[in-house]
Amino acid sequence: MQIMFYFVITSALSFTKLILRSCKIIRDVMSHGGLNIVEKGKNDLQTEADRCAQRCIIASLSSQFPNITIIGEEESSDCDVPLDWVVTEADQEVLKLELPPHLENVDLKDICIWVDPLDGTSEYVQGLLEHVTVLVGVAIGQRAVGGVIHQPYYKDDKNDILGRTIWGINGVGFGGFTPVAPPDGKRIITTTRSHSDCTVQAAINALCPDEVLRVGGAGYKVILLLEGKAHAYVLASKGCKRWDTCAPEAILHAIGGTLTDIYGEYYPYNSETTHANLKGILATAAGQNHRWYMSQIPQEVKEKLKQ
Repeated sequence: MQIMFYFVITSALSFTKLILRSCKIIRDVMSHGGLNIVEKGKNDLQTEADRCAQRCIIASLSSQFPNITIIGEEESSDCDVPLDWVVTEADQEVLKLELPPHLENVDLKDICIWVDPLDGTSEYVQGLLEHVTVLVGVAIGQRAVGGVIHQPYYKDDKNDILGRTIWGINGVGFGGFTPVAPPDGKRIITTTRSHSDCTVQAAINALCPDEVLRVGGAGYKVILLLEGKAHAYVLASKGCKRWDTCAPEAILHAIGGTLTDIYGEYYPYNSETTHANLKGILATAAGQNHRWYMSQIPQEVKEKLKQ
């Protein structure tokens, strides 16, 4: 069973093949200009890139693990998937990692994979491409244990390679980035750029930030924490979903950070759970006092989220 779990986790974190293939699809859709935008709700868009990237990821994972639950943001499609979209190769380097005891002998029915094929769709449509990520998270039971975040438009000044993949397995390790501590002597908060309201703002104001970074996508916000560009990610809103937070939570935890709801409780990621993160998001960088941030959120804000 341990060998099977290795293949599940590495297929979900197959940063050399599967995620790169889905991100090429995203870039191709943008370059060809046929976004075919659908408005699912207020400030909630879907494009051809969302749909195609999800078909690539889910078809690839399902072909190898038909009995594992895979939950994607977009509705499933009965359309045929091109053969070159189906990636079945696992990452051999990740296979070499040694799993801790709590990840051994896992029952496959307890594994759930959460997929956001294009996190930051509004920013994608608006051309704010650095905010765009692809998220694949792996949960065992209720806890997020592994995740990958790929930035299809990330530009590295040291080479001409477009895109970057970062990954983490809680209790095992991480890769693709170098963790950086946020600066001392100031407090930088990152939050939503498109879903803000008086409740969201009240939570931020209570933290007395020196700077507020309003960016798109849960994946990109957590990257700011990983790289020391922000101290905390605060969202006193019900707009986020499990596929937005599973992968980022696992990676953040792998380096010592924390992601919970506004009340300090972890969201469950088992296959039977609801999809909406109804109690908001509070994430803190490694070394930050998560309880302090939680204690500063006004009670009226917490009560508002209960309604």
